[in-house]
Amino acid sequence: MKLIAGLGNPGPEYVFSRHNAGWLLLDHLVDRYSCGTPRMQFASMAWSVFREGEKLLFLKPLTYMNLSGRALREAVDYFGLSWEEDVLVVYDDVALPFGRLRLRKKGSAGGHKGMLSILGTAGTLEVCRLRIGVGSVPDEKGMVSWVLGAFSRAERDTLPDLLDQAARGVEAWCSEGPDRAMNIINGTV
Repeated sequence: MKLIAGLGNPGPEYVFSRHNAGWLLLDHLVDRYSCGTPRMQFASMAWSVFREGEKLLFLKPLTYMNLSGRALREAVDYFGLSWEEDVLVVYDDVALPFGRLRLRKKGSAGGHKGMLSILGTAGTLEVCRLRIGVGSVPDEKGMVSWVLGAFSRAERDTLPDLLDQAARGVEAWCSEGPDRAMNIINGTV
């Protein structure tokens, strides 16, 4: 079993915010696999599907970003999953230009509160993550208003292609492992 968690914040005001890039990818994957209606499980909206003989569990934690680790901990413990091998976390990153994707097997949270919560809960830095670049904060904006702000019209126009590319990376991670997925995702510009 593989767990793919997309980070975001609940509430209609955040739906198309940069900080909900992880949720947008999860929505894209759920639609792609026709997963249907979610169930409430692990303080999250949860969907599951079998793909190529493996069960995939998609989670959108409803705990707000800075408490995401709680929701993932429940699922990891319940299914006896390995943080290092079975979990992929998808989230926004202001350190990457808009549209750039970066997959890593381990590392720090890089200042991202959701990933910080997950790493603290997991007790390891070895949690695979797919970062979706949302661009750096413009000088006239603060961090909070930038990440909680909506994508520009031009960015929204390119989101479908970006989400397709990210979905291919998730699929590679699930079927071919993190090293192959990193070659696919990190090699694209």
